[in-house]
Amino acid sequence: MVETQDLRRGQARGRGAISNTVGRFEPYARIAVDDGWDTPEEGMLRTEVAVEVPRKVITRNASPDVPFDRSINPYRGCEHGCVYCFARPGHAWLGMSPGQDFESRLIARPTAPQVLEDELRKKSYRPDVLAIGTYTDPYQPIEKTYGIMRGILQVLRDFHHPVSIVTKGSLIERDIDILKEMAADGLARVGVSVTTLDPQISRAMEPRVPSPKRRLLMIERLAAAGIPVTVSAAPMVPALTDHELESILKAGKEAGATSATAIMLRLPLEVAPLFEEWAQVHFPDRANRIMNRVRELHGGKLYEADFGTRMTGQGIWAQQMKQRLTIARSRYGLDGVRMPLRRDLFLVPPRKGDQMSLF
Repeated sequence: MVETQDLRRGQARGRGAISNTVGRFEPYARIAVDDGWDTPEEGMLRTEVAVEVPRKVITRNASPDVPFDRSINPYRGCEHGCVYCFARPGHAWLGMSPGQDFESRLIARPTAPQVLEDELRKKSYRPDVLAIGTYTDPYQPIEKTYGIMRGILQVLRDFHHPVSIVTKGSLIERDIDILKEMAADGLARVGVSVTTLDPQISRAMEPRVPSPKRRLLMIERLAAAGIPVTVSAAPMVPALTDHELESILKAGKEAGATSATAIMLRLPLEVAPLFEEWAQVHFPDRANRIMNRVRELHGGKLYEADFGTRMTGQGIWAQQMKQRLTIARSRYGLDGVRMPLRRDLFLVPPRKGDQMSLF
């Protein structure tokens, strides 16, 4: 119990990760030591934002188990602080910790809309669905200050370019005007991630994310505007939230979602020890059961990166979850085929001052 209390003292208020363990590329470890000097802001961890000027913003991938080949990340790091976030190891490449640094030392890319426009104007560019929110959340709190995502959407709208967004952030409602216009032309859809319907679990696991009730309201408002919405039960945490799968899909359907998906908990690289540390602090009575079930999903390991099974797991429990998802989709009318977003409307608009064509 002493170890758990010591760990809890290391967790800053409003943050998901308990510790700030250095990344795998760092030669030295940082250890916090109590020097006896209390500060007025003890327990607080302020958000710091650095600015990056990218040369290009469209990231390509060839993964056979994801439905897109290109994406954009307006931000590096994510203030939402979801302890399970599979993007945390990316901060190690920046010389920062995948722990508390990931959610407090952020990087914004304010020129992303302009760079995106330049990329879309290239004669070699061929349009396809652009995925946003598949790594870090584009509607995390600092978007309210920087407005990068709105600028990106304005560019995509002007080019009639298809976009698929995944988010937990209610700030997306600010951009309903643009998304509604694009959705009317078959150019936009949104996925809203609902990990649990329990507000206490949510607050502990994803401290700066809108409550489950608020996310269902997001679905309702997006759907009312004619924007196709998928409710995503992701990630499903074994022995903690997996029993809620059907309830989440039912609530999503009632809010207006037209399709549903689910992804099992993934713990790559530094995420595994961070998550286990968190589970021992917040759910000591079931932490070992959670981690053992994760190992069952990945052949005895905490993570296996094989395509096709990394997001579903394998084994009896994984098969049961897959069957439950299929049955729940059918029961709540969420198993229809999603209409593909249109690519044939793509059109490069003239720049201001360009000579217009006579034909």
